[in-house]
Amino acid sequence: MEIRDKVAVITGGASGIGAGLAERFAREGARGVVVADMNFERAEGVARGIGAQALAVRCDVSREADIQELVRLARERFGRIDIYFSNAGILGRLGGVELEDALWEKMWQVHGMAHVWAARAVVPEMVERGEGYFLVTASAAGLLNIVESAPYGVTKHAAVAIAEWLRIAYGRKGVRVSCLCPQSVQTDMTRDGTGSAGINGVLTPEQVGEVVVQAMREEKFLALPHPEVAKYFQAKGQDYDRWLGGMQKLYAQHAGGPT
Repeated sequence: MEIRDKVAVITGGASGIGAGLAERFAREGARGVVVADMNFERAEGVARGIGAQALAVRCDVSREADIQELVRLARERFGRIDIYFSNAGILGRLGGVELEDALWEKMWQVHGMAHVWAARAVVPEMVERGEGYFLVTASAAGLLNIVESAPYGVTKHAAVAIAEWLRIAYGRKGVRVSCLCPQSVQTDMTRDGTGSAGINGVLTPEQVGEVVVQAMREEKFLALPHPEVAKYFQAKGQDYDRWLGGMQKLYAQHAGGPT
């Protein structure tokens, strides 16, 4: 899909990947760009920088009502939604299954149900038109896991699975679906370091935006800004037990235990 003359909604649009994609979509000639974020002031700043075709909306994606209102406002302003970039995410805290249920639940909402609620709100109109694009930001952790944070790795797996299911269910009905799975990117979440996620270098949002736009043009499911992730994912599929052994060693190094 080409972005020119399309209307795009981007959650987590006030900074990082979301802000970078909002600006890139505008440069690609989008007719409308909706910048959605919990931080309304920063979202407004991004929208002002884009110009008259941008709209800022406060949105907490852990609430379905907020997503419904976001979609309503976008349609009210621009008439339709051609591209929905379900991008918002949270880092949480380091740790495993001992972390409290409230944190796990929040991660499920933001990295799982937010994509479900968004799809529920916009995919039917895309199917009716026979055209639309739904993008999900997961993470390399959604393909490969991450040793530092069980809630993050597990819920990002869910994000990949949701995007995959949408592609299976609606791909022949005109709805394109892509899943963005970067490793470390320069965002507010990664400012203090990313552990093993930064092993292949920290990319800028602009570099990620280039990969996303190209994936949309080619209608590829996986958008992988770090090409090494594809190699790791292939290795995982070819010898799952060996891959798990390597991850166990990485976890032991992280935890300071025996390798």
